[in-house]
Amino acid sequence: MKKIQMVDLKGQYNGIKDVVNHSIQEVIENTSFINGPKVHEFQKNLEQYLGVKHAIPCANGTDALQIAMMGLGLKPGDEVITADFTFAATVEVIALLQLTPVLVDVNEDDFNINIEAVKKAITPRTKAIVPVHLFGQCANMEAIMQIAKAHNLFVIEDNAQAIGASYTYKNGNKIKAGAIGHVASTSFFPSKNLGCYGDGGAIFTNDDNLAHTIRGIVNHGMYERYHHDVVGVNSRLDSIQAAVLDAKLPHLDNYNKARQNAAKKYSKAFEDYENIIVPKISNDCSEICDTSCDCHVFHQYTLKIKDIDRDALVKYLNEHNIPCGVYYPIPLHNQKAYRDERYNEDDFKVTNQLVKEVISLPMHTELDDEQIAYITSTIIKFING
Repeated sequence: MKKIQMVDLKGQYNGIKDVVNHSIQEVIENTSFINGPKVHEFQKNLEQYLGVKHAIPCANGTDALQIAMMGLGLKPGDEVITADFTFAATVEVIALLQLTPVLVDVNEDDFNINIEAVKKAITPRTKAIVPVHLFGQCANMEAIMQIAKAHNLFVIEDNAQAIGASYTYKNGNKIKAGAIGHVASTSFFPSKNLGCYGDGGAIFTNDDNLAHTIRGIVNHGMYERYHHDVVGVNSRLDSIQAAVLDAKLPHLDNYNKARQNAAKKYSKAFEDYENIIVPKISNDCSEICDTSCDCHVFHQYTLKIKDIDRDALVKYLNEHNIPCGVYYPIPLHNQKAYRDERYNEDDFKVTNQLVKEVISLPMHTELDDEQIAYITSTIIKFING
């Protein structure tokens, strides 16, 4: 059996090695390392793939979130609602811009932001909602967009973990994650479903004026060299990373299908064990999607372990050479940097429980049946004592 890895980037690279190497060599030979032809080519291909008018590449996913908020003109003190159960980057950029983060609880079944909690958190100072499409599937965007419209709020999709996923509306219409809100961000960190070989990110919007503003922000506020029209930052996707991403983009749907197939095999193995709660695809999409359902693209395959010592399971798996992750072990509202006396523990019942129960298993495009069988049988052996 091959060594089990949390993410097997080398195996994926070997499958597209010639194309990637050629693309990188092309950039090296033309020496257009910043904003070169490959960046613009990737941008256009990404826009077409997502069905969005504007994709603006940038240096990383955290920058993408920050730039999206800067582009909207949010002011210090404006409140921004987001999920408590996610990676810190989401709230980090809110605090960096001197906005006021308002953390709310998530759903127990799909880990995404809870709609009723969002409604409860809205005040006259609220200006935006940041739904995080956690672990590979969209938050309830239909409800979120309705709330935003009713309260005149911006919606900023954090799509770092769900590139290639689609959101299915109640009427069956589907839109790609990142093309629904007023603006969206994504990360091309190497372990993402679409990852580069360094760091990278992008911002998406269908708003022409907002896109123009963002294009200035990512390049020091310049539209014409040495003319600084807006306050900007230095956040540009380099051409080598764009070359890698453009080589991988045509494979993204197949990569996501490989993740989905691995997830199905995991879930099948665990179906008879009530202590193991497998990931749920939200919105009962199986009833309204066709066989090519892409509602969940499984950036992570995250279990909930009930009435079992989760941390002991982590140790057991590591002892058996099975990597795993706990995403996330501490709620954001309990992180030292983001504690606030406004928060009440009773408002975070789900998150406070999830941090004790969740465990993410190896998930990538190169998982094979032998590895999945070994991982699942090892977990079942631990559960059975």
